[in-house]
Formats: sequence, C-alpha cells, structure tokens
Amino acid sequence: MKLGIILQSNKSEHAWNTFRLGITALKANHQVEIFLMSEGSELDTIPDTKDFDVSAKVAEFKELKGKIYACGTCLKVRGKEENKICPVATMSDLLKMIESSDKVLVFG
Repeated sequence: MKLGIILQSNKSEHAWNTFRLGITALKANHQVEIFLMSEGSELDTIPDTKDFDVSAKVAEFKELKGKIYACGTCLKVRGKEENKICPVATMSDLLKMIESSDKVLVFG
C-alpha cells in the first residue's frame, strides 16, 4: 500500500505521531510520503521534548527510505527556504501524491 500523509501542525506531539505512523508503515513494507503544509512546514524548528523526540523520528523515517516534501508557498509565507530535512514541493506535487496514494491521512 502507498500511504500519503499531510502534516499541518507544528506541535511536537502531532509531528511525533505522524512520523511514528510513517515508520510503522515503512517497517510493514508500505511506501510512505509525508507532505508538510501550513505550520507543518516548520518541521525543522519543532523542538524535541522529554516525551516527543521528533528529530529522532524524522531521522529514522528517512533511514527507512520514507519521503518528505515541504510546501514551497508555506515556507515562503514563513520567510523560510529549502531546509536540510526535505526538498521544496508544490501543489502539483501534493496532487500527484494524493492521486498515487492508496490512502491519504491528515495530521493537525
């Protein structure tokens, strides 16, 4: 199965759970793409907390060959550019992810 996940939150717990699900799906031999939109495009600045090790989950997700993309417009609105976590993407890229996914989930 191909799973498309849209993360629209910059809350540590939301991001943590998004990547936990992605990791679980990848370990079950599914394909997973995560698209960062709205506040989710701030992923590189979401702090780790005692309970939610977001950066460790992102690293594990990437090691398992999960794909992450960030909305370029959402980044621009926030005065940000491409970051080291993922490439910049467009609405057309999001549409392609949705069209090619068997299931699409939204967190946030």
